[in-house]
Amino acid sequence: MRRKARQATKAENRPRFWGRHAVAAALANPDRGIVRIWATREAAAEFDIDKSIPVTFADVADMGRMVPRDAPHQGIVAEVERLDDILLADLLDQAEDGRPLLVLDQVTDPHNVGAILRSAAAFNALGVVTQDRHAPPESGALAKAASGALETMPWVRVVNLARALDDMAEAGFWRIGLTGEAEATLAEALGPKRVALVLGAEGEGMRQNTEAHCDALARLPITGIESLNVSNAAAVALYAASVSQ
Repeated sequence: MRRKARQATKAENRPRFWGRHAVAAALANPDRGIVRIWATREAAAEFDIDKSIPVTFADVADMGRMVPRDAPHQGIVAEVERLDDILLADLLDQAEDGRPLLVLDQVTDPHNVGAILRSAAAFNALGVVTQDRHAPPESGALAKAASGALETMPWVRVVNLARALDDMAEAGFWRIGLTGEAEATLAEALGPKRVALVLGAEGEGMRQNTEAHCDALARLPITGIESLNVSNAAAVALYAASVSQ
């Protein structure tokens, strides 16, 4: 997949990934630059680390100071380069019937975005589309929540989400916005083989302009609570889309 070149990232802005799943997935991704690794000798022995990558052996306490407080680093921390951006047009060129797109409207929590990437990978989604400015950057917390999916699930960042939704329609996607106020259920709104599931921000939901660029609005048929966390809602919607095919 062709990637849009990203300007050189300053060293202080490079993310640090921690935990065995996140670091192993980064090492296995040929598109991911690994700058350096800190690890205990025991943890380092479990990884196939290229000799070109500098490795510093450290104890658990030292690595605890490299990551957020109480982060479960599991004895290994990696400083990495951010992935280059993916073009939406290239992702749409790879569209296949039965593989949904996930569109996130100003979802900013890295744990939610990471969990959504993980669910998207589990249900064979085509990719995840977010805005460029109103979405979290790659980070250790996001990579940990994604449990490796950050390296394998295409994540497209766009400047204008409404224009991106128009491009999806031109590529044959039926755009379903999820909102608790909708009359139709998601099962009723599903049908076309190419579906883009649109979810709004935590709390505020989708913006009005985003709703206006959807072909249908739908709700999840939940009872007993007002709404689901956005990452849980994404997982349920992906499952519903997968069984409808």
